[in-house]
Amino acid sequence: MPYICPICQTPLLQLLTAQSYECSNKHRFDIAKEGYVNLLPAQYKKSKEPGDSKEMMRARRNFLEAGFYQPLAQAITHVIDQHLAHIAKPHILDMGCGEGYYSRQIELLAQHDNLDLYGLDIAKNAILAAAKKQPAAHFIVASSERMPYSDAYFNLLLRVYAPSNNHEIKRLLKTKGYLLTVTPGPRHLWQLKEFIYQDAKEHDTQAPLPEGFANIASQRVRYTITPDQEQRMALLQMTPFAWRATEPATHAIQQAQDLEIETDFTLTLAVKN
Repeated sequence: MPYICPICQTPLLQLLTAQSYECSNKHRFDIAKEGYVNLLPAQYKKSKEPGDSKEMMRARRNFLEAGFYQPLAQAITHVIDQHLAHIAKPHILDMGCGEGYYSRQIELLAQHDNLDLYGLDIAKNAILAAAKKQPAAHFIVASSERMPYSDAYFNLLLRVYAPSNNHEIKRLLKTKGYLLTVTPGPRHLWQLKEFIYQDAKEHDTQAPLPEGFANIASQRVRYTITPDQEQRMALLQMTPFAWRATEPATHAIQQAQDLEIETDFTLTLAVKN
């Protein structure tokens, strides 16, 4: 089974007589009607509703579903097709999956027709939405610091701007499994930065790998987008820039006419030795 108990780390088995998972120590976790499982015990929560707010999730949903990041999703899927084609049923985990946008794109675009897709996020509302939109995938509420999956279960872990724990990444991946990381390229969202910072600087593209991993491929995905005012503000809310933007800068971003914005992503593929 893929899951382990988040309390005692013993295997979780799905009960045939109930919509639940249970471990040998009788810790039980119900399967929600939408199909996800909440494996985030209260003692591991740092707030009542951890993760992004509903407003942040709504902004991200509106922006992503407009297709602005689909070229990135296509690049991610191409890497998966290239490196997992020889595996009959590869297990893939999207860490910090939010509402499951990339998981849905992978299912839609992949040449491999037998992918086993998993998603994890600390925000319950995001996972609820992901599970409703993609019933064939497996979504759980959990922290990336303690990912309740069995050792060496996954063939590929996807990390798109998500926090992670290097020990957990190493534990969950099979030997010769892949870690695919997406980070900002040097000029990602450069035009937004110019409104916010007097001396805008390119992103640092250093992405340290966990110990025992080797970098085998890297690529940049670059293109420009022209979101409308509402979409532009949603994009701003998705970024750390929102915390730095003054009210005048935010107003200037909103009012700019036909603002073209550079996207610049770095995809790094590493293998566990």
